[in-house]
Amino acid sequence: MTTHILHRQTKTPMPVIAGGEGVFLIDDRGKRYLDGSGGAAVSCLGHGHPKIIQAIKDQLDKIAFAHTGFFTNQPAEDLADRLCQGAPGDFGRVIFAAGGSEAVEAALKVARQVHVERGDEQRSHIVSRRQSYHGATLATTSVGYHAQRRKTYAPLLMTECVSHIPPAYAYRLQRAGESGEDYGRRAARELEDEILKVGREKVSAFIAETVSGSTIGAVPPPPGYFREIRRICDKHGVLLILDEVMCGMGRAGTLFACEQDGVEPDIIAVAKGLGAGYQPIGATLVTSKLADAIVQGSGALQHGHTYMAHAAACAGSLAVQKVIEEDNLLPQVEKRGAQAMELLKEKFGQHPHVGDIRGRGLFIGVEFVADRETKEPFAPELNVAGRLKTAAFENGLICYPSGGTADGTKGDHMLLAPPFIISESELEQLVGIFSKSLAQVMDAVN
Repeated sequence: MTTHILHRQTKTPMPVIAGGEGVFLIDDRGKRYLDGSGGAAVSCLGHGHPKIIQAIKDQLDKIAFAHTGFFTNQPAEDLADRLCQGAPGDFGRVIFAAGGSEAVEAALKVARQVHVERGDEQRSHIVSRRQSYHGATLATTSVGYHAQRRKTYAPLLMTECVSHIPPAYAYRLQRAGESGEDYGRRAARELEDEILKVGREKVSAFIAETVSGSTIGAVPPPPGYFREIRRICDKHGVLLILDEVMCGMGRAGTLFACEQDGVEPDIIAVAKGLGAGYQPIGATLVTSKLADAIVQGSGALQHGHTYMAHAAACAGSLAVQKVIEEDNLLPQVEKRGAQAMELLKEKFGQHPHVGDIRGRGLFIGVEFVADRETKEPFAPELNVAGRLKTAAFENGLICYPSGGTADGTKGDHMLLAPPFIISESELEQLVGIFSKSLAQVMDAVN
């Protein structure tokens, strides 16, 4: 097939998607694929959901788009109300975007503007974590840290105003004999050390994924980690931004993943499951206290994108959130997540090349190692995660791979994030295909 699209991968032809039913995608030759990762943890309601499609159609009959420099629209207003009411804390305002990268970029800019509005103009430095991913724009690539993804663009990235601390990554960084709580406090104190190194008067915000996403693969924070992070941020006047683009909107079993950590951030970025892939959308939630600094100050948000608060996208997203509530899907995520972990641990708990199985809700990572005892990763040139993606795809399963898990260069993992509507039998099918595919890859690399 001839294409004029500059695809993500240019050397391998891709099949053409033709349709979708529930947890399955169907290509133009009729082959069915179990969507075991929801694309990139996006399709939380699966494919072809009639209520979502109808809501978008109904909105298109009214108005698809009107620029937010001139108008608001009712779906955006209603969705903002719903998000603020469901958020963990006193969140008073929402900025809508076209995706996760834009939502995170808005979070960084709002944090800076709030400090400026308060007369604290020195605060421009962002602290993030290594082995993190926050988006694909230059700013979000700067605050994220995946060595291979940054390499090509390194000369273009922000370096003076961004620094990174180690990730909260118990499988590789928790010391022998150290409790989860002790490790959590130790990992969090890396932030305080960095704030003091930079100068507390200069630091604007700390940004972290509540449950780490694509870079190290569904790593939940150690117990008490974010409570200690919150304490440190408050002590030094630093804003806490949580990136829940992947892990939020029910993916972890609660609407916002941080609900399970007993922490209230200052800003939250969400996307992916917000609209379930039916329309491009992201959102940045801002506490009332921070929003008031702008509303009662200059009164003008110094940020904007053409498609922010797109009416059809907000209508679709509002319908997604209503379905999740009306169909009681958050308990379903917890139940299916527990079943998935049980199935995976039963199948791979003693596998010589599976080092760790972790996650929260239906957001699960499986990390692969050359040596289970030493945790030594496979050599990068073996491309274990990429091979597994290919083998699984050929066997009718979509899953989300990443390399560089261990240190940015070495290491492999696979993300599993199926739709919330997946059944127990479909989960068993997923694990069965995953097992078959992994065996094929291990036979090839060993």
